[in-house]
Amino acid sequence: MGDIFSNFGDIFGDLFGGFGFGGSRRSADANAPQNGASIRVGVSITFEEAVFGTKKEISFNGNEPCPECGGTGARKGSKVETCSQCKGRGQVIFQRQSLFGMTQSVQVCPECHGTGKIIKDKCPNCRGEGTITRKRTLEVSIPAGIDDGQSVRLPGQGEPGTNGGPRGDLLVEVRVKSHPTFQRDGMDLYANVPLPFTKAALGGDIRINTIDGDVIYTVTPGTQTDTKVRFRGKGVPSVRNSASRGDFYVTFVVQVPTKLTKEQKELLEAYDRTLTDIPNAGDAGKNKKRFK
Repeated sequence: MGDIFSNFGDIFGDLFGGFGFGGSRRSADANAPQNGASIRVGVSITFEEAVFGTKKEISFNGNEPCPECGGTGARKGSKVETCSQCKGRGQVIFQRQSLFGMTQSVQVCPECHGTGKIIKDKCPNCRGEGTITRKRTLEVSIPAGIDDGQSVRLPGQGEPGTNGGPRGDLLVEVRVKSHPTFQRDGMDLYANVPLPFTKAALGGDIRINTIDGDVIYTVTPGTQTDTKVRFRGKGVPSVRNSASRGDFYVTFVVQVPTKLTKEQKELLEAYDRTLTDIPNAGDAGKNKKRFK
């Protein structure tokens, strides 16, 4: 019977060894080089800065190797000892008898708290941590075409690694302020442009504001509200290739005046009398019904 349970222990050890069931597993080496953690910071930029790119100076708090102990955490001149309980592995294996036989579980060493090292004489500058917190300031290049919520990665500017491991990265998350005129969708820009009703009817040149500055556009006579015009290459650059740009889409909104001078009103009334949309409008006046 004991052999049966022992076999079950082996099977479960193979399947679930990492979850505390039977079977020996190699523990991670606490003394192996470990990568440093990444640091996340945020930066706010204008709509135009997101389109054309910019440089921003950011400040943040980060850990640095202690200059007093060189990152060991031990007082200068003293030694860091290997933990005798876990033999420097940072983990210990506990065994117990269960229904399935002898099971094993791997836990963080309670003596060294997973470091694999014992510091008896701690550095007074970092209190045995090996690092100190300092305020850092860096200049970050924000690429043209970046969008709200995207991040710029600066390799090797994060937290220091342990046991000679490389530093982590700095991730700068960009927040783009909204624009009063332009709306963005990917690499394309959109805007509504007011158009005087006389210009809509007669046509002519108008000035349109684009992200690159003003341009002169010739309106076609009879242009209606919601007429759309595309300006190629006047959108947002690709964040991967600044030479490639999206387009700018304009939607005209015909503006009807709400206040007229007496002369303007008379001119419009004279124009209205020239319309022939309703034949014999004067004769039909007797039979017209008014709707309010």
